[in-house]
Amino acid sequence: MTIKTTLAIGTAIAALTLAGCADNPRRASLQPAATQVAAYAGPDNLANAGSIAATNEIGYGATVDDGFALPAIPTGKIDPQFLRQRVSYPEGLQYQSGTVVVDTANRFLYVVEGDGMAMRYGIGVGRQGFSWAGDAEVHDKQHWPKWFPPAEMIDRKPELEPYRDGMEPGLSNPLGARALYLWQNNKDTLFRLHGTPEWWTIGTAASSGCIRLMNQDIVDLYERVPLGAKVVVKQGSERLAQR
Repeated sequence: MTIKTTLAIGTAIAALTLAGCADNPRRASLQPAATQVAAYAGPDNLANAGSIAATNEIGYGATVDDGFALPAIPTGKIDPQFLRQRVSYPEGLQYQSGTVVVDTANRFLYVVEGDGMAMRYGIGVGRQGFSWAGDAEVHDKQHWPKWFPPAEMIDRKPELEPYRDGMEPGLSNPLGARALYLWQNNKDTLFRLHGTPEWWTIGTAASSGCIRLMNQDIVDLYERVPLGAKVVVKQGSERLAQR
């Protein structure tokens, strides 16, 4: 591989860290889901989940997760409202505990608790993140997922050809440390909740990608939300402008 080709691939990977939604449905059959928690891990029973959040409720420091060194997130540079926190969420009383509500307009994701409270995370929303709304379920959860660029993306960016059979998990993988895959009526919506190392994109609408959380937050979310959990995706007026 020439130096020119190597640099081109590196540039393409950097650009694709915002494009985590565009993976290939082949993923589900090639990489089975890791062991899942059995039920919604609320504030009283998360302590034994083994996640970052179990040992550090703030959880934004540097840590090693399955051999991958996640760097510390400079929380002082992030709008405090987008840091993970338990908040009053009366709207959540209409939902069962463990329901995930994605509010794209305000850049928040909520995990509903049963007492009018919720765990709230800041999110970044890309073009694909504005493309779908409605109710779905968490059909699959992946721990350090492999990413498959779609064939049409490879056709547009030939430098991605080495990843036609998938990009291995890692810090530069567009799906980050975890990914949750949403299905509706037994069909993949192609809507994803996934991690990103680009903490500065949280609270923004980037040019591409889906719903991204800081890697430390997607690890926390992964432990709280079980397979089959209901997910409600709400769009604001931006949805029409982005399509």
